Amino acid sequence: MKLISSYIRLLKNSELEKRVKIASDVLKSCKSCPRNCEVDRTNGEYGICQSLELPIVSSYTAHYGEEPILSGSRGAGNIFFGNCNLRCMFCQNYEISQNWKVERQHEVSFDRLADIMIELQNRNCHNIGLVSPTHFSAQILKSIYIAASRGLNLPIIYNTNGYDSVEMLKLYDGVIDIYLPDLKYGSNEYGKTYSKVDNYFDHAKNAIKEMFNQVGDELIYDGDVVVRGLIIRHLVLPNGLAESEKVFQFIAKELSPNVHISLMSQYFPTNKSHKDILIDRPIRASEYDKALALMDKYGLHKGWFQAMESHDYYKPYFNADREDPFNNKVILNG
Repeated sequence: MKLISSYIRLLKNSELEKRVKIASDVLKSCKSCPRNCEVDRTNGEYGICQSLELPIVSSYTAHYGEEPILSGSRGAGNIFFGNCNLRCMFCQNYEISQNWKVERQHEVSFDRLADIMIELQNRNCHNIGLVSPTHFSAQILKSIYIAASRGLNLPIIYNTNGYDSVEMLKLYDGVIDIYLPDLKYGSNEYGKTYSKVDNYFDHAKNAIKEMFNQVGDELIYDGDVVVRGLIIRHLVLPNGLAESEKVFQFIAKELSPNVHISLMSQYFPTNKSHKDILIDRPIRASEYDKALALMDKYGLHKGWFQAMESHDYYKPYFNADREDPFNNKVILNG
């Protein structure tokens, strides 16, 4: 089914411009995410995310390592934003998410971010993937408005850690075509321990409910590629630290058993995981099998799951190659 990307309609009736103005005001007392730092990012004040008014683009590329229905044959046009509102001890993208002084050198103007979106469209990517957008959600909305005015028409993916502001997400209603949130933990306690954030599960549930309210549980396709819908990612952690049963119970009972789940086995100890013995190893096959059984228990039968050896294939190397951090050239030529 060929759809007109949602934001095109909002551009034409001037609603998108109105929302950009509302979002811009958020940065003056920042509430871009549930941390509610209330700093003035337009006046040089830093909050937890260590980011100011201009967006930070650490890398952008045609990426072939997303779910097959997102990467397709031509890749997802991923834009990786630097810094983060979480502090995950095991973050696989820590080279850009927790390296603030270096990443600040990659600030770009709103016009430049819009140009990047157009460039990825001209490279025939299937979509625009906003990776770790939460702390730049206000700025990104402005760049989408600029890019749409210049001819951007691809579906937009909001690929987030799940710790999002419901108020900001409401400004994206009708703008985002595909929501791709993580649901990292079914426990506020583990969210605090391993991502250094308060009430992760509570806030992520509210955010994902808003995403669900916007796009529902049906995936809409154009050929073999999804152009609208919700896919929830869940990374299995060692020693049951993701509290997967509570995650699946929430999805099945408070959203819909028809929601698509991307269950991931790619966990590998990195960043600061060596500081905690409970996360300083890959997951075991028995732990992954338990997560699969729990999905079945709650009637969650739609989605994808990774092979156990997947942790060997999804390691990024941002410091080695900003233009191809996931070795897409090897994937395509190998």
